[in-house]
Amino acid sequence: MKKKVVIIGAGPAGLTAAYELLTNSIEYEVVIIEENSQVGGISKTVEYKGNRMDLGGHRFFSKSDKVNEMWLKLLPLQAEPSFDDKMTGVKKNLAEEGPNPDEDDKVMLLRNRVSRIYYRNKFFDYPVSLNLNTIKNMGFLNTISSGFSYMKSLVVKKEETSLENFFINRFGKKLYSMFFKSYTEKIWGRKTSEIDASWGAQRVKGISIKAVLVDAFKRMFHIKNKKKETSLIEQFWYPKYGPGQMWELVAEEIKKLGGKIILNSTVTKIEKRGKKIIAIEYAHNYKKTRVEGDIFISSMPIKDLIEDMNDVPKNIRRVSSGLPYRDFVTVGLLLKKLTLKNETKIKVYNDNIPDCWLYIQDEGIEMGRIQIFNNWSPYLVQESKSTVWIGLEYFCNEGDAFWNLPEKECAELAIEELVKMKAIDRDDVIDYHREKTKKAYPAYFDTYDELDTVVDYLNKIENLYCIGRNGQHKYNNMDHSMMCAFEAVEVILKNRNDKTSIWKVNTEKEYHEKK
Repeated sequence: MKKKVVIIGAGPAGLTAAYELLTNSIEYEVVIIEENSQVGGISKTVEYKGNRMDLGGHRFFSKSDKVNEMWLKLLPLQAEPSFDDKMTGVKKNLAEEGPNPDEDDKVMLLRNRVSRIYYRNKFFDYPVSLNLNTIKNMGFLNTISSGFSYMKSLVVKKEETSLENFFINRFGKKLYSMFFKSYTEKIWGRKTSEIDASWGAQRVKGISIKAVLVDAFKRMFHIKNKKKETSLIEQFWYPKYGPGQMWELVAEEIKKLGGKIILNSTVTKIEKRGKKIIAIEYAHNYKKTRVEGDIFISSMPIKDLIEDMNDVPKNIRRVSSGLPYRDFVTVGLLLKKLTLKNETKIKVYNDNIPDCWLYIQDEGIEMGRIQIFNNWSPYLVQESKSTVWIGLEYFCNEGDAFWNLPEKECAELAIEELVKMKAIDRDDVIDYHREKTKKAYPAYFDTYDELDTVVDYLNKIENLYCIGRNGQHKYNNMDHSMMCAFEAVEVILKNRNDKTSIWKVNTEKEYHEKK
C-alpha cells in the first residue's frame, strides 16, 4: 500500500515537495491542504479586471541548478529582444513596442533588474552603487560625511547585538541612516535597535561598501565578477504572466501525477500521539474533515502549527505563541501615466521609468515600495501601452488601524502619498484594487531568540517535516523554500532520521538576496 503524505500549504515549498515526491516515487499518495482559494502562497499572482498583481515581487534567480532546472522545465526561457534590437528572429521589440499577443504563453522572460531608492525626491541605485549620479544626488558634504562615517566603521566595530549595529558595521552610520533605517523600520514596525542582527546576516550577507567598491572596480575595467553577490545581479527570469503562473503549472502537474489539492481549507487540529502525527483536521465550507496520514509536511506558520497541536509542553507553546510576523497590504493603482520622468539611458516602450521596484526611504511616507508591473512583464497589464499598473506596498499588522481601513480609504491614502511625492497626478487614476497578505514576513524579535527550542521539539516528531518561509520562521526567498522541499523529500525517500539538513538549506551566503 502507498504511504499517505499530507502537506499543509500550497505555496512554493508545499507544491515543490508534492511535485518532487510524485515524480521520484510511486510509493506515495499526496494530498495538499491549502487555506486560500488560489495556490502559490505569497508567490501567487492575483488578477483584477485583466490586470495581474505580483504580491511582493518575485525574481526567478537561483544558484541552485536543481531549482533552475525545475523552473525551465515548466516555463522555458523565451528569447527577448535587447533594447537596441540586435537580436534576430524577433518580430517586435518588446522594450519599445510592447508585448506580442501571438507569442507562446508558457515561457520565462529575461528581465533587466532596475531597482532604485527614492529618497528626498531623488533616485539612488539599489543596491547602492558608487557612481557620479550617487555622488551628485547626495551632495558634496553628504558624500564626504558618508566617507568619514564609513571609515570610522572600519576602525570602531560595534557588537552586533542588533540589526542597527549590523548595518552600521557594513555601511557606516551616515549611509545606514540615509538608505536603510526608514525602510527597514517600515517593514518591521520596530526600531532597528530592537531587531535581531540575524535578519541582516540572512538577507544582506556579503553586501557592504567593500562589495560595492569591488563591483564598481570590475565594471570599470570590464572584469567578469564570477562571485557576484546575489543582491548585485543585473538580470533575472520572470514568468510571462507573473510568478503565480509557475505555481499554477506545478499544481496542474501534481494533479496529473495523481496528487490532490484541497483549497479553501483551514487546518484546525493537529493530532499527535507520542512522537508521531497521526491526523489533521481541516475546515471547509463550515464542515470539518479528519485526514490520517503516514507523513506530514508543514509550511504553515510555526505559531499556528503548535497552537493546533495537542500535548505540547508549556514552554514550547510560550515561545511559539510569541513568534512575531508582519503582514502587508498591496494597493494596485491603474494609471494613465506616472509623472516621474525616465532620465536613465534605458528605453521603455511606454516612456515609463524602467524600475521594477522603488524603495521609498522618506520617513514622511508610510508606503514601503512601489512595484511597476509593466516593467516586470508588460503581459501583466491589459493595456500596457496606454496605462501604467503599479502596486503600492504597506507593511502592517493584521487587525491594526491600517489593516482595517475600508478599501476606498486605503486607496485614497495611497493616492495622496503618490501626489505628495509628485509621482502622479490625481486625475490620472483610473481604478484601484487592494490585496491583504497575512504573515508575509516572519520577524526576528520577541521570542525569536528562543526559536531553537521549538525547532528541537518539532524535529523529534518523527513523521513531521517543516519547510518554507513560515514553516521554518525564516525570511527566505522562493528558491530557498523550494530547496527546503527538495531536501525534505530526500530525507523522506532515504528514510533518514536526522532533519538538520532541512533547516540548514539557506544558510550559505551566496544564496541570499536583500529584497
